[in-house]
Amino acid sequence: MSADAVAPALWPAPLANGPISAEVSVPGSKSETNRALVLAALSDGPSVISGVLRSRDSELMIAGLSALGVDIQDLDDDTLRVSPPHTFTPAPDGIDVGLAGTVMRFLPPVAALAPGTTRFFGDERASQRPLAPLLDALRQLGVTIDSPTGSVPFTLTSPTGPLGRRARIDSSTSSQFISGLLLAASRFPAGLELRHEGASVPSLPHIEMTIEMAAKHGAVIATPEPNHWIVEPRPLTAVGERVEPDLTNAAAFLIAATITDGTVRTYWPSVTTQPGDEILDILTRFGAHVQRDPATSSVTVTGSGTLHGYDFDLSSASELTPVVAGLAAFAEGQTRITGVGHIRGHETDRITAIVSILRAVGVSAEETEDGLLIGTPLDSNPTNVPQRHGTDLETFADHRIAHLGALLGLRIPGLRLIDVATTAKTMPDFPQRWSAMVAAS
Repeated sequence: MSADAVAPALWPAPLANGPISAEVSVPGSKSETNRALVLAALSDGPSVISGVLRSRDSELMIAGLSALGVDIQDLDDDTLRVSPPHTFTPAPDGIDVGLAGTVMRFLPPVAALAPGTTRFFGDERASQRPLAPLLDALRQLGVTIDSPTGSVPFTLTSPTGPLGRRARIDSSTSSQFISGLLLAASRFPAGLELRHEGASVPSLPHIEMTIEMAAKHGAVIATPEPNHWIVEPRPLTAVGERVEPDLTNAAAFLIAATITDGTVRTYWPSVTTQPGDEILDILTRFGAHVQRDPATSSVTVTGSGTLHGYDFDLSSASELTPVVAGLAAFAEGQTRITGVGHIRGHETDRITAIVSILRAVGVSAEETEDGLLIGTPLDSNPTNVPQRHGTDLETFADHRIAHLGALLGLRIPGLRLIDVATTAKTMPDFPQRWSAMVAAS
């Protein structure tokens, strides 16, 4: 750190002196917000999007689309009017993707529709996030890519002739490669026939979210067989969109009730494509009481007093891994999480970061090839209670790791998080919301 650099602030994680009892709300889904913005930008007229998440990731998406010629106006705090251009314009001065996977993977296919060259750059860690398969697929479609590292930074030049129709891709490190292509493919002159070749695609519900949201705009996306998508070329229709609250962000608040034997109630849609919906089944398996109320679109979670470790395949909802790890830290016995090897390429190597955090507070944790083990078998340590001592925990510039630290701080006195501001990626006021929940209890 240079002499002029300012060290990240330390945030004392609030300690719960008793059961958490609260009704909480969380802002809109990052996944839905950024998909809605891209689809609106590709449509045939202005669209109004409400429930928009205002966070670093969504602001980067707004700025990137604006650089490509899209007019985006604020109507109020969480409502935007998106007016697409007649023709997308290139952005030779560059689009900042930050550390946002959706921005670095959704905008290049849109930029391929802009005649000319667009430059992409981002945070230092961005160059370590997987991107090469998407760039290779765009090359197959006739786009010129100049990328020294196979990731960010890179330049993209649209072809002088029409885009190709067929591409093959290995999307085993991120479903966002496929989503990015499917979002824009209706506007490709010949549409798109896309095949995945490789290990299984993680987070498949996010692809289902993409297809469902695109269908609202009139996209026709067929899946004739697994790992094969065909998109018809056609205009996209401008439609209004209401973004759901982010269920993965909400999961941290529900877990707060679970590990403090408290009760938390929050909004929960009766039908959703968000992978975060899986947390309700996970909480039930750990031993919490979960009550859904479709009439009020809400869920109430109550801790049971005793939590039991379990084996979970989180391949379809890997974003939940850090907070599920926080839950497992207070469960009896061992928890095994599998199917999440690809999260090593997220904002940080999340598997290594989770193990580091848990060990720092005395919880047994180890990495596996595609996940991690937390706690010890019941016959060797039936309580698995973390050591109760304060320490400063890294957040690794990762909002989900910060959520893990906040959960641990509910029951471990004296924990401080380094750079809790990283939560601005998906919830700018997370520290205030979290502290208010604990204070209200």
